[in-house]
Amino acid sequence: MTTATPEKLFEAEVKQADIDHHTPTAGAMTGHIVANLEVLADKLQMAKWYVKGMVAEQLKDLFGNLLQQAYDQKDALGTVLIDEALVAPSTQKEFTEYAMLEENGQNKYESAEWMVNDLVHDYDTENMFVTRAIKLAEKEDRPVLAQQLIGLLRDNNHNIATLQALLGNSPRAGLDEEDDED
Repeated sequence: MTTATPEKLFEAEVKQADIDHHTPTAGAMTGHIVANLEVLADKLQMAKWYVKGMVAEQLKDLFGNLLQQAYDQKDALGTVLIDEALVAPSTQKEFTEYAMLEENGQNKYESAEWMVNDLVHDYDTENMFVTRAIKLAEKEDRPVLAQQLIGLLRDNNHNIATLQALLGNSPRAGLDEEDDED
């Protein structure tokens, strides 16, 4: 009986991930979400540390809560992927390769309003992947993964509404209109 070495197992994982990312599967789409959550957590940490202004203390609390939520969501999604015999991205290289959210060190110097608006758009971008992953999970008969993703969509929608309210906006203000311009 031969046992696969860690190197061979990882090589097979990378090969399968490449195939999955060119033919979208629920697992591959959820891998993008996990990577986006990693970047989102970094952005929330930066915002929490650097936000300034009259409401900085309240925003630090909110950003801290959202940061913890992002960590919890990433862990829960990764666990479901593993439970479903799928692969979760687990290295910085994979997070960088699969994430669609972007971070920039200069953002720490932006206004509190800018930071909140940027996060609104990040949650909305993440929802594009979440809704696609839900459809794929349902198509692939993965109800547990679909359920976890539906919870993430619910949380993201609530976060968008909360952040938009801080900006004096309705939940979808500036989001759906941008889609129509494409």
